[in-house]
Amino acid sequence: MRNYKCLNADEYTGGPFSLVPIRDEDKIAILKIRNEQIYHLRQAEMLTVEKQEAYFANVVATLFDQEKPEQLLFSLLENGEFIGYGGLVHINWIDRNAEVSFIMKTELEKDKFEYYWKNYLSLLEQAAFKDAGFHKIFTYAFDLRPHLYPVLEASGFHKEARLKEHCYFEGRYLDVLINSKINKDA
Repeated sequence: MRNYKCLNADEYTGGPFSLVPIRDEDKIAILKIRNEQIYHLRQAEMLTVEKQEAYFANVVATLFDQEKPEQLLFSLLENGEFIGYGGLVHINWIDRNAEVSFIMKTELEKDKFEYYWKNYLSLLEQAAFKDAGFHKIFTYAFDLRPHLYPVLEASGFHKEARLKEHCYFEGRYLDVLINSKINKDA
């Protein structure tokens, strides 16, 4: 397993869940999920196997060599099985904040969206607040997924901003919602 230089732990666990540094073995599953859920991602085009291989070789692999990488990506596992991936992206090491990112297997969203998001956020907060010492984490989400916001609220995130008609997507302008959580122990 690869490790991030800026984190003390190699794995974050809770119940049947573990959050581990992003695994190469998950890259094709991640490609599939990203292409299925492109509607809510900041992804301009469908990914190909070649593009995904290049991304893992040229971007992901280098994250583990950096003292302060721009992103910390993780695979979420339940009883050792890949469920989804995400992490802390657009990291600002000076201000100690980062954007939260997470997507799960598409077939799990209908019945287990809240369950997986809550468990993921709990583990990610261990990495972000306890280990990396971030002051604030936040989400930046197109206003397309109304089921996301109650999960964030239940996990202690607060609505910080609504950016009106901020992104152009599929022929229309969408609002972007920013929800954040402050590290009370920092």
